[in-house]
Formats: sequence, structure tokens, C-alpha cells
Amino acid sequence: MRTSTRWTVVVLVVVVALGWALWDQLDQRGADTPAGRPGSAQPGESRDRRDADTPEALAGPRAAADLPPCPASGAGAGPEALRGITLECVSDGAPVDVARAVAGRAVVLNLWAYWCAPCAEELPALAEYQRRMGSAVTVLTVHQDENETAALLRLAELGVKLPTLQDGRRRIAAALRVPNVMPATVVLRADGSVADVLPRAFTSADEIAAVVNPQIGAPG
Repeated sequence: MRTSTRWTVVVLVVVVALGWALWDQLDQRGADTPAGRPGSAQPGESRDRRDADTPEALAGPRAAADLPPCPASGAGAGPEALRGITLECVSDGAPVDVARAVAGRAVVLNLWAYWCAPCAEELPALAEYQRRMGSAVTVLTVHQDENETAALLRLAELGVKLPTLQDGRRRIAAALRVPNVMPATVVLRADGSVADVLPRAFTSADEIAAVVNPQIGAPG
């Protein structure tokens, strides 16, 4: 074998060995990165809330917002489309089985985000509508952005105290086939059926009652 050929073979062996060593090192390092940990989002993957929104970081905003707890499980299994979806209650971080939370009651699901200007105008109207309707209807808002702190601060600023779910991945909207607009409202009957999907903003409690109440058999 010529000397030049032998040197070529040696160089190829060294390159291959270095390549395998580098691959193994990167593979081990990848297992320790945040993206490789369970519960962390991969690049481009949505998640329910930011890593920064820890229970400690949320304590102050939660106290400022002073939201009511999310609804307890009602009668029955709830809407089939929502079964298997568990989200965090913004008021206290408790897990909520969404289908069971809305089961057996008339529910107005309002989908919004802290940065949405029409949502901010609509939320006080929803709060007033809930005050008027009392136990006849449950208004449950769904925050559709990862920034849970910003949601709490927005609700505190508006003085709106409605039970709220944190849904950064927009699983409820996907399950109920809600158009990709905000705000949007889904009206659920007590039997779990969807009475209406309303991709629009309301400006007053009267307007909400006029549209929603006939669909759920509630007084105007």
C-alpha cells in the first residue's frame, strides 16, 4: 500500500471517530436541555403557560385579580367534545376537568386574550351579565395565551371577577371548532349540546342576554 493511501485511510478513520464522539456528546446534552424535559415546549410548539408563570410569580397577580374559583363538577360527563381536556384554573392553579365543570348547567364560554382590545371592552359586559343572571347561567372565560400573569393583571385592571381557565394551546377552541378570532363566545346548553358559536364581541349585558338567553331557555 502506498504511503499516501495509508495516510488517507488514517485520516478517514479519525474523522469517523470524531464524528461519532460529537454525535454522542450532542445526544447526551440534548437530554439535559429544557426542550428535552417533560412539560417543556419544543421550538414552535404552543403550551398552556410560560415557564416564568410559576406559582410564586403568580401569587401577587392572583391576589390582585381576586377571581372566584372555577366551577365544580356538575351532573353528568359533560360535552363529549371537551372530555379529556384538563386545564388550570387561573384563580388558584387547580386542575379543572373542563367537560365535568360545564356539565349539567347552561354555560357561556368566552374565549379571549390579554392583548385583545375588543376582549377588554367585552369582559365587563360579561361580568354584568353574570351578575344579572345569577345561578341561571355560568359565565366561564378562557384565556388563550401563554402569558397567565398578563391575563391576571388585565382582569385586575378591568375589575372583572369571573372564573377563568388558562388555555394557551387553545384546546377548547379546537375541540369546539371555534373560528380563529377573539373574542368568541360558545353557548352550551345544560344537556351539553352547543347552542351557538359566536365569533363576535358584545358591548353590553343587554346585548348578551338578547342573543344568549333564548338559546338556553333563560329569562331575558
